[in-house]
Amino acid sequence: MLIALGVILSVGFVGWLAWRAVRRKQPIKAHLVMYGLSALAGIFTIAFFMTMEGIPRIVKVLVAIVLGAVLIFVAARQQRRRQPGQP
Repeated sequence: MLIALGVILSVGFVGWLAWRAVRRKQPIKAHLVMYGLSALAGIFTIAFFMTMEGIPRIVKVLVAIVLGAVLIFVAARQQRRRQPGQP
């Protein structure tokens, strides 16, 4: 189920990029593509992690929640470091 969701979102992301490129209202920037690719990689990673055998489901869910919280904290800290130097 999760793999199917990842595939559908991948196709949707590629289709959205193609539609946006055809419209040409705004150029596609590299950070937008990288953000989308990282989100898709995260979906495929969590799908793989959740389908692993031998690890209880509650442990997998707790690890995913803690890892997500850590990544959000790191991203917020990095963003806060960059803002004072920008005009």
